[in-house]
Amino acid sequence: MASSTGNEKGVNPVLRISQLDALELNKALEQLVWSQFTSCFHGFKPGVLAHFEPEVKAFLCLILWRFTVYSKNATVGQAILNIQYKNNLSQTEKYQPLSKHQKLWYLIFTVGGRWLEERCYDLFSNRQQQSFSKIKSCISFGAGLLKLCGLLNFLIFLRKGTFATLTERILGIRSVFCKPQSVRQVGFEYMNRELLWHGFAEFLIYLLPLINVQKLKLKISSWCLPIAGLANSENTLTDHCRECSLCGEWPTMPHTIGCPHVFCYYCIKSNYLFDMYFTCPKCGSEVHTLQPLKYKIEMTELHV
Repeated sequence: MASSTGNEKGVNPVLRISQLDALELNKALEQLVWSQFTSCFHGFKPGVLAHFEPEVKAFLCLILWRFTVYSKNATVGQAILNIQYKNNLSQTEKYQPLSKHQKLWYLIFTVGGRWLEERCYDLFSNRQQQSFSKIKSCISFGAGLLKLCGLLNFLIFLRKGTFATLTERILGIRSVFCKPQSVRQVGFEYMNRELLWHGFAEFLIYLLPLINVQKLKLKISSWCLPIAGLANSENTLTDHCRECSLCGEWPTMPHTIGCPHVFCYYCIKSNYLFDMYFTCPKCGSEVHTLQPLKYKIEMTELHV
């Protein structure tokens, strides 16, 4: 539970996870609105919104702000989670809505700050003058400083549970429950199942690259097929020359590895390059020497 101070007894504290969930819902809504808006321009010339994209995004966020924070003192994500903003600067213990100045400054910090960051990057990205370079460096320094302050604010938020964003802390607005909230129910059985599955999936992702699938496949095929004899007689060699021991087709440029079985040159070469410990799938012999087959067989013998 979020910690509460002495002068905040009239409000219901909000869980940290609920505040973070509200922020994520707000981001998802903005992305959904932007994707729906851009889908209206699929039939136009590509890049028609590229020059005005920061302004269009700011206008859409302005509309969202007008019907959420300005009118209901809560964003869309907060409204879904039964949360709203409270004026934390008021001296009364009861709930006080945001003032107009807080709402306007909220708009400036959230929408205007994002628009300024995107537009300044476009304005000063191609400028080579010394004055513009100084302005660009100052803006970059300011943006980095704001991000550092945002990080410190987030660490304080994790410790105390209030003011999830830097804007909320500066303006003195905090999240409270609209109505008394019951204890958050968590389905531990579902969570355990999800954790077990994710752990198993990560284990497979780590283990599968270490398994030689090709060698395992050849090993299984050797178990399923009858093991050929190791006698290096002319009749045995004649029988094995009729098909490649890997692809089962007529051997192209037949080669041997030291056992009585014959392979296509490309089959045995690719498998040997992939696995230096390659063994014959028929008899399990290791590759001693890769040599072309010197034994000549008459075509009449092969057709018999």
